[in-house]
Amino acid sequence: MTGGAGFVGSHLCKRLVEEENYVLCLDNFFTGSRDNVAELLDNPKFKIVTHDVVNPFHTDVDEIYNLACPASPIHYQYDPIKTTKTSVLGILNMLQLAQDNHAKIMQASTSEVYGDPTQNPQKETYWGNVNPIGTRSCYDEGKRVAETFCMDYFMQYKIRVKIIRIFNTYGPNMDMNDGRVISNFIVQALKDEDITIYGDGSQTRSFQYVDNLIEGMISVMATPDSFIGPINLGNPNEFTILQLAQKVIEMTNSKAKIVMKPLPQDDPKQRKPDITLAKKIINYNPNILLEEGLKKTIAYFEMLLSKKAIIKRI
Repeated sequence: MTGGAGFVGSHLCKRLVEEENYVLCLDNFFTGSRDNVAELLDNPKFKIVTHDVVNPFHTDVDEIYNLACPASPIHYQYDPIKTTKTSVLGILNMLQLAQDNHAKIMQASTSEVYGDPTQNPQKETYWGNVNPIGTRSCYDEGKRVAETFCMDYFMQYKIRVKIIRIFNTYGPNMDMNDGRVISNFIVQALKDEDITIYGDGSQTRSFQYVDNLIEGMISVMATPDSFIGPINLGNPNEFTILQLAQKVIEMTNSKAKIVMKPLPQDDPKQRKPDITLAKKIINYNPNILLEEGLKKTIAYFEMLLSKKAIIKRI
């Protein structure tokens, strides 16, 4: 698994090891952390290797989950050329590894391939509305090219590929400073700091708890070789950003105030998955509601902030 020490990857590593799989985790630790997989480090079924997927990697594998790429704007815009290389060269190297091993490979694509959509909800048949030269292009277009390579390797070399498009996902193991909306809001609320909304707060997102995503990923990987995707994995319950901020303040009993700032370039106005295909193919049921997921995520960030406070006192 590439990006296995990241937010989603760490949850997937744990689940696969629990199911008695041998897991080789590759990560360059730009956004991933050994802390996320600390409980697995002594497990004989788990091995972690420091590696950057822009470089080839050779080993014996049966399945490949390609999750390597910073996924939050603050991280993928830090070095946009590196971000594009990670998506494009990373999938090329992993597809070659799959070809060498006759292995199955899953590409963790993203709802960002739809850009700032003119269609809501977004179906897999929608080609998107993406700015190829904007500040988000390194991520959006990198992921779109990665999907292209997956399809080309399938058509030209019959590589067994699965393409999933992940919609906004949250939960424990998120980076406190990753700039994503849920982590931002929770940390700001717990610190009683101003909660920053970009735009007027009317833009919408659909939030999926990470446990539901992991179930979906494993189910898609187990589908027959004839199924390739792409397939949306997300929770179709849609909320405005303002509603999310108000919910976080309420659940944390925060004294935080909401402040508005200008909307970043190409920030999507709507984001909601059509999961008709996922329901049909894998009986997908993202049943963890926002309040339940927020409760677990708030507890995680409370723990992190408590640890930071203890270290600071020491």
